[in-house]
Amino acid sequence: MLGQQIAIGRRERRWTVAELAERVGASPPTISRIEKGDPSVGLGVAFDTASILGIPLFSGDASLRAAVEAGDRDRLALLPARVRRQRKVEDDF
Repeated sequence: MLGQQIAIGRRERRWTVAELAERVGASPPTISRIEKGDPSVGLGVAFDTASILGIPLFSGDASLRAAVEAGDRDRLALLPARVRRQRKVEDDF
């Protein structure tokens, strides 16, 4: 979703990938990977790119945000409330 917003913001400003990359301080392939949603791109670079384009990171459409929050609540309900350090299992008989 963020990658799509970045691509839209760049195109609305009529910037090439190279122009945006220069403003961000990243390489053009990195910007392309951000727009494609590649998870290997550093989060800081993606946030910097969104910031330069004026894309809000933690706000937006209330109905979309509510749907995301509801999905997150459902996922959290399935996860354990506490995460404990795993003990080494003695399986040497």
